[in-house]
Amino acid sequence: MKPRIAITADTYMEATSRTNLQRAPFVSRELVEVIAKLGCIPFILPDVTNAIGEEYLDLYDGLIIHGGPDVDPHLFGEEPIRQIGMINYKRDLFERELILAAAKVKKPVLGICKGAQMINVALGGTLYQDLDSQCEDVYIKHSQEAPGGYPTHTVNVAKDSFLHSVLGLTALVNSRHHQAIRDVPAGFMITATSPDGVVEGIENKEASIVGVQWHPENMWQEHEEMYALFEAFVAKVKDRM
Repeated sequence: MKPRIAITADTYMEATSRTNLQRAPFVSRELVEVIAKLGCIPFILPDVTNAIGEEYLDLYDGLIIHGGPDVDPHLFGEEPIRQIGMINYKRDLFERELILAAAKVKKPVLGICKGAQMINVALGGTLYQDLDSQCEDVYIKHSQEAPGGYPTHTVNVAKDSFLHSVLGLTALVNSRHHQAIRDVPAGFMITATSPDGVVEGIENKEASIVGVQWHPENMWQEHEEMYALFEAFVAKVKDRM
């Protein structure tokens, strides 16, 4: 049986001239394609109000938390600062439910960009709401203007981690974020950082839950190590089926 990979959807939040796209759920085509290429069945999970995470567990073998807007700071006990961007509180609550349920039964979870931040917050960690205003030592441009698949900075990877087994000690990544992981939850470790100290990767002790701050779905077609990252995640899913 092919592994079933659920991908949480982002939502068009802003006004658009195409009324049929308003509030429409969507995911990156590149993300769907890499999951299908690896022999899995990808499907979208749109956010649902008052969802119960446990009710979704039988639907999927692995879960990917997609990129998107800012995480609502109320979820980690803070008021929003002036630099906060667009948020989707309904989506945040839905994804928190899914993450908590998956963590209880050790189903594999991969968080991408905002998805890594949601994993961190859902399980008890905190974020920087805005790197430029809250982190004096940050000197790398973390919200790149280069094309999405173009790698713009290096990450240093911790030895003996899931990411190390795939990427080695360093990797070049793309970067499109202004929020970032601050404190990680109990049972998690930081597995990748940028040269200016920003957290770029986290995982739990069992490596059943992994988060990366960059967007490997935009890079896998031209960077084999990013394809290998998805390949390793799918292998982990298969091991737990």
